[in-house]
Amino acid sequence: MIEAVIWDFGGVLTTSPFEAFTRYETERGLPADIIRRTNAANHLENAWAKFERAEVDIHAFDELFAKESRALGAEVRGKDVVALLSGDLRPEMVEALKRIKAQHKTGCITNNLPADAIRGRGGRSLYVAEVMVLFDHVIESAKIGLRKPDPRIYQIMVETLKVNPKNCVYLDDLGVNLKPARDMGMTTIKVLNAAQAITELEAATGLTLR
Repeated sequence: MIEAVIWDFGGVLTTSPFEAFTRYETERGLPADIIRRTNAANHLENAWAKFERAEVDIHAFDELFAKESRALGAEVRGKDVVALLSGDLRPEMVEALKRIKAQHKTGCITNNLPADAIRGRGGRSLYVAEVMVLFDHVIESAKIGLRKPDPRIYQIMVETLKVNPKNCVYLDDLGVNLKPARDMGMTTIKVLNAAQAITELEAATGLTLR
């Protein structure tokens, strides 16, 4: 019996920023996947982790990311990476969320950036108000100082929603973030694209989502 469906935001309800990363690297002749490799190196304590926990500001992140990427072969400024983050909403995923909302509790756990990092940076907000109101509870890493894959962030969600993790589905586009949810007993879905994710979500919930 499913009680709740818990969602990541970027790369799940929006298109993945990885596409923008690849385009940026190709345009500048940078080593392939330098941005993702920098994000993955020492992923619990690197510049990205500190920024998503709001331990550093945009200026410190810019310098730290540049230093970490240089160590892997090419300098990428952190401010450039932030500008690449805002994906496009996937309307079919938003429709699936609306249909689930009518039947089950919904939550969102997002590793995000401090508000002042994205304000006035030329892109629309990473969070679209009409979508965010579809969640019963939202946890933002930059607001609570914890980020996925720290198990505590998932525990906070299930306690707030008052649900058994064994009766929850969790969607994320990163395998490292799915593992703690799976360890708690949640059904997990790694989002590769909207069609695949919705098919797996329909199987998990028994609902028609398109």
